[in-house]
Amino acid sequence: MSDQIKFIVDNLNKEPFRKNYNLITFDSLEPMQLLQVLNDVLAEIDPKQVVDIREEMPEQTTKRMLSLLGILKYKPPGNATDMSTFRQGLVIGSKPVIYPVLHWLLQRTNELKKRAYLARFLIKLEVPSEFLQDETVADTNKQYEELMEAFKTLHKECEQLKTSGFSTAEIRRDISAMEEEKDQLIKRVERLKKRVETVQNHQRMLKIARQLRVEKEREEFLAQQKQEQKNQLFHAVQRLQRVQNQLKSMRHAAADAKPESLMKRLEEELKFNSYMVTEKFPKELESKKKELHFLQQVVSEPAMGHSDLLELESKINEINTQINQLIEKKMMRNEPVEGKLSLYRQQASIISRKKEAKAEELQEAKEKLANLEREVSVKTNQTREFDGTEVLKGDEFKRYVSKLRSKSTVFKKKHQIIAEFKAEFGLLQRTEELLKQRHENIQHQLQTIEEKKGISGYSYTQEELERVSALKTEVDEMKGRTLDDMSEMVKKLNSLVSEKKSALAPVIKELRQLRQKCQEVRGLREECLQEESRYHYTNCMIKNLEIQLRRATDEMKAYVSSDQQEKRKAIREQYTKNIAEQENLGKKLREKQKAVRESHGPNMKQAKMWRDFEQLMECKKQCFLKQQSQTPMGQVIQEGGEDRLVL
Repeated sequence: MSDQIKFIVDNLNKEPFRKNYNLITFDSLEPMQLLQVLNDVLAEIDPKQVVDIREEMPEQTTKRMLSLLGILKYKPPGNATDMSTFRQGLVIGSKPVIYPVLHWLLQRTNELKKRAYLARFLIKLEVPSEFLQDETVADTNKQYEELMEAFKTLHKECEQLKTSGFSTAEIRRDISAMEEEKDQLIKRVERLKKRVETVQNHQRMLKIARQLRVEKEREEFLAQQKQEQKNQLFHAVQRLQRVQNQLKSMRHAAADAKPESLMKRLEEELKFNSYMVTEKFPKELESKKKELHFLQQVVSEPAMGHSDLLELESKINEINTQINQLIEKKMMRNEPVEGKLSLYRQQASIISRKKEAKAEELQEAKEKLANLEREVSVKTNQTREFDGTEVLKGDEFKRYVSKLRSKSTVFKKKHQIIAEFKAEFGLLQRTEELLKQRHENIQHQLQTIEEKKGISGYSYTQEELERVSALKTEVDEMKGRTLDDMSEMVKKLNSLVSEKKSALAPVIKELRQLRQKCQEVRGLREECLQEESRYHYTNCMIKNLEIQLRRATDEMKAYVSSDQQEKRKAIREQYTKNIAEQENLGKKLREKQKAVRESHGPNMKQAKMWRDFEQLMECKKQCFLKQQSQTPMGQVIQEGGEDRLVL
């Protein structure tokens, strides 16, 4: 504990906290001050946590800190039953609870900052399944998930770019090259402007060229609109096919249902709904009413000053001391009957909490199952429309996912190794260039010195002689060492082989036994996995049939009902309405397509006329320039739109 406190004090005295604590002053902090220190550390990780806890309710402070610690994936020491003591210690500012949290946060501040930043964008907002039935809400939720996935990819690319090791020298070279290209383009534009200014009617020609460019852009825009309309029509046809397939599947599922399974499912749903209505919802409503009443009391009370707060703190401290005294007296009495009753009460509260938690988990599982079933149906229809193949299921899909994961991990490792090799290769290549330049400079200086002394070629001859002598000595040494090394190596290999045989003999025996056990365990594990997959598949099929049967019964009630309002709610009526709307939309789109197709020929003819006119003007320009460059031999007269040459 002393090392832990010392580590906390050292980090709090550094940037950015600068608390100027020592071991004594930090250990003597009040619970409220200790909670404020914890809040300051959390605020450094997530700036949203910058709050003065004296101006905040204790329940809100605890809820806010627990939510952030959950996002940061902090796990309190102990088992699940210690969570209540952890929450209570966090409320009262207990040192045994606060110190481990501070130590854990200060050890990995930078990592937790990154995690808190990502949590702002990657914590998914859960939408209830009944709201997802609306097309607008479903489309918005789909866009939200797509944006989340896009943020993940962009963040990964950003991290890869940070660690890719781009050198500033390369970036500067690219910038200088781009600036040079920019200067060249500016000069070319100025030269072209000067050349055009010498031509007659250049303003008119520029205006015509500008109009031609506008018409070309308009033509591209119309082509893009045409393509978008084709895509919309294609999507509408696909949507109609999906709706028809869903209607067929629902009719088929309703035809295959059995009354016994339906009654069993209805009884289970009735039990679950009765528990939710009679036990869970009333408790939640009562707690919300108490919380509302408490908040109304707080709002109705006048504003409190600093003296009132000090008085309340003193009262709270007195009540806490009285509570501690009562607890000590109770522990001193140690009454067995009261201990048994408290044990039974504790067990009853634990069972009720577990029951509530399981009910919430069941509700969440039902919602997730409904969402997954919708996604699976959409994905299967999409795959069938694309290539006509069936979707992998069960063990085949698991094996396919495991293969993909292994391949992705191998790919990431290889990609990282390649990036490291590329960076190292660039560094070595640059080092090689520098060494070559230095070697060439030294050789050039040496040649100039040799020429001055009248002994040119001396260094090269000396290097060759030294190299030949070094090779000769190495060959002689290798000849002498070869036989000795070979004999020693043979001895070592023989001794190593004998040692390895003796050492591996008991291991081989154990390995044979373990292989037999491993084969048995593998067979049992495969059987277990098969049975588990069969169980999950059966449960999924049962729930799917329940949902389909419920929808079919609702559809039959609405269809048979004499109430026109109920008939309008029927899926058949909605689908017929949607089909009529889609037919009208398709008719309008076909009319638009016909209009675009009729105007396409004249527009293309007009564009061709503009291109011919541009070529004619260019030909006139060339003839005019050629006429100016030649010696004048007559006079050009324009009459009636014709040019005549008079000699």
